[in-house]
Amino acid sequence: MTDRRTPTPPSSKPAPEPAPTPPAFGIADPGGFGRGVFHERHPALVERLCESNPYGPGQRSGLRELLAESASDTAVVRPPEETTPGREQWLGWGREYFGRPWRDVPFLWAESYFYLRLLECVGYFAPGPWQGVDPFAPMKAAELADPALEADTAWLDGLDRSAPAEAFRTLLLASLYGNRADLGFRLVRDEGAEDGVPLLADDSGALWRHLGGRSPGEVHVILDNAGRELLADLLLVDHLLLTRRASSVFLHVKPRPYFVSDAVTTDVRDCLVRLSSFGGEAGKAAGRLREAAAHGRLRVGGHEFFCSPLGFGELPAGLRAQLGAARLCVFKGDLNYRRLVGDRAWPATRPFADAVAGVPGSPVALRTLKSDVVVGLRRKTAERMDVIRPGWRTDGSQALVQARLDG
Repeated sequence: MTDRRTPTPPSSKPAPEPAPTPPAFGIADPGGFGRGVFHERHPALVERLCESNPYGPGQRSGLRELLAESASDTAVVRPPEETTPGREQWLGWGREYFGRPWRDVPFLWAESYFYLRLLECVGYFAPGPWQGVDPFAPMKAAELADPALEADTAWLDGLDRSAPAEAFRTLLLASLYGNRADLGFRLVRDEGAEDGVPLLADDSGALWRHLGGRSPGEVHVILDNAGRELLADLLLVDHLLLTRRASSVFLHVKPRPYFVSDAVTTDVRDCLVRLSSFGGEAGKAAGRLREAAAHGRLRVGGHEFFCSPLGFGELPAGLRAQLGAARLCVFKGDLNYRRLVGDRAWPATRPFADAVAGVPGSPVALRTLKSDVVVGLRRKTAERMDVIRPGWRTDGSQALVQARLDG
């Protein structure tokens, strides 16, 4: 039988065009955050490095030249040295930028490349006495030697008497607020901000339900800073393992020194040693973490991708599969956030789930705001912050817990 129904006419309304991708943040704007990093933070960093390490004339001269070159409006970006490991990868990552002025390069790429060049200047890659020596180690060691650190963990004693959800939230926020202890940030800013950092977005309740919703799986933590922040991260990890919210935990560190205080494998070791010297529950946590490592329930790895200038939507296949299979992936800190959502001038109201659409698994961001990009906020929240605190995106006074939880 012939179907005589009248066909539905096509819609006369054209499909809406997708919003254009906003520009990446740069380093040329005189009032911009990126320019401040290159003109204020980097000179302060180089001064501290030369005070902390007995570098020779060649190393000091190289660092000064790097500062002058990267802050110049005309000097161009040159390729890595012939002997620098990963040179071929960087030639691919920077094929659009080498030979162009630094001022024309996206902030995230330029900042990442600056630290590669810094390691070249101090002899980190070259055969000799400075090969493999972390230039930031003295700064990290000074922070760990602070006698106040043990007192900073006293709140842990008695936490086991709290309701499970409350204890989890306390440790989660300790890990989050530890992100304020960023040596690079403190080079040029006063740390005397309020103790109670407001949460502009808070998915901690959904996160608690997600971790308790079925049999526990492996949790991956993409670490940020060593020192105080890493101590707090380790206490959170211990809690997840102790309460069996996680069957195991994988800590992702940087494979080499990066961004001043970013954690490498030796920082995990040093923080565990420091934690084990504490009394009370903090010291007990260190013992449990050592035991977890001995039985394979706590692992540490440092993939080269974590020192790349790429976003997490561009994960290599092996790492993508590893993170995709995890019960949860916690991305700590500001740099990881920039790589997670894209270091661009997105509207603050862009949904977090849309911003991390290319990231596998269940990503969670724990971040104190110290750079321009932010997504996932209510319009009223962003508008209110613009009025009451104009520097809220970069001054470390605000924080967020954002999650896209699959399954």
